[in-house]
Amino acid sequence: MLAAMSSAALRPSSQATAVSRDRGDACPGTLRLHAADDGALARVRIPGGVLTVRQAEVLADAAERLGDGDVHLTSRGNVQLRGLAEGCGAALAESLTAAGLLPSRGHERVRNIVASPLSGLDARGFLDVRPWLTALDTALCASEAAQGLSGRFLFALDDGRGDLADLEADVTVRAAADGGAQLALGSAGEALYISAGDAPRAALAAAEAFLEAARTGGTHVWRVAELALADDELTAMVGRRLAAEGIGHERRVRETGRADGPPPGAVGDALSVHVPLGRFSAPQWRELTRVAIGELRLTPWRGVVLPTPGTTAAQRTGALARLDAVGLVTGPDSPWLRVGACIGRPGCAKSRADVRADATATLDAVGSVGSVHRRSGLPLYWSGCERRCGHPRGERIDVVAAPEGGYRLSVVASGHDEAHTVRLDDPSRLAAVLAEIT
Repeated sequence: MLAAMSSAALRPSSQATAVSRDRGDACPGTLRLHAADDGALARVRIPGGVLTVRQAEVLADAAERLGDGDVHLTSRGNVQLRGLAEGCGAALAESLTAAGLLPSRGHERVRNIVASPLSGLDARGFLDVRPWLTALDTALCASEAAQGLSGRFLFALDDGRGDLADLEADVTVRAAADGGAQLALGSAGEALYISAGDAPRAALAAAEAFLEAARTGGTHVWRVAELALADDELTAMVGRRLAAEGIGHERRVRETGRADGPPPGAVGDALSVHVPLGRFSAPQWRELTRVAIGELRLTPWRGVVLPTPGTTAAQRTGALARLDAVGLVTGPDSPWLRVGACIGRPGCAKSRADVRADATATLDAVGSVGSVHRRSGLPLYWSGCERRCGHPRGERIDVVAAPEGGYRLSVVASGHDEAHTVRLDDPSRLAAVLAEIT
């Protein structure tokens, strides 16, 4: 059995299959809603996952007043509001604008930035990336060219701990131990070393170089990995743009790491909680806002970090108890930390099953699944069809609804035959099936 989850090998973009899109991406935003089976869907970009308490309250109000009442987290630390009524777009945009969640209508879908959620709250990072985050978002919203980015293009700001290293961001800036920073494109093995003060400006320049490369190649692509360029060619293009803007740089071997979210509980000067399947009920979200001091930080692992400046250990323990009481995960032993699912039925017409209900019922029914799952060390991801929307990057166990009913389980990991699948018709057999395939 695998002792722990390992990261999938990084694939250089030069080995990726070049893609030419015949249309813009269809990613929803707050101004362009997506029609789902359970109503309209809005995706609210939250750069770095950082929300003030007031902004969090506005999102809860919008979910209850206009949608299904729940707040849904994405794998990029953004928020989705589902079940929205027809014709509510103007009211939603008005609320979000008033709360400062929609600073630029022309850039609202391209404000995709993830940041190390514990940055500045413990001793593991080399610097606090919050100034980078603020500066990059401001520069992004001021760039006319940036409006051409896809809604899927992703920036990552890593404070040096390496927690965002294998999230497959298009532009990654990582703080270095010597006070500088590394700028990397896609999964390239080389990075451009820059000063920390130049990091936000360099990240935007890299994104604009990507757009230039796409235009030069005459292709319409959404992500760096889709470019028909070798890694060194794109890195060279970015280097030339940095030089033109007076940003000093040099090539270096890129540092690696493993995407790993904060464990639930008290961590440094913060509390960390996880929400099963990334779906907050209104009471859970309201309790978060009551416990929060100043701000909340949503994570790419469908959790939330709550900074706790000036609190005592007893106060933090009491806050965790309140969050645990409303059903949030506050300790490291919950099997939910390794379980995820797409939206499934009734929200998606392509789904063959209500995967979230099935995942919940299965974990409730199988008392031993947690220990088996922890031994395998792999995320368990439930999907309503073969598209596997929202699945985690790297190694995992896929649980996919089958056309004939039931589910098929397979391991996506090095050393495993991905063609080998095991059927799951009886939820009580999950532990046995997991033991068989891992």
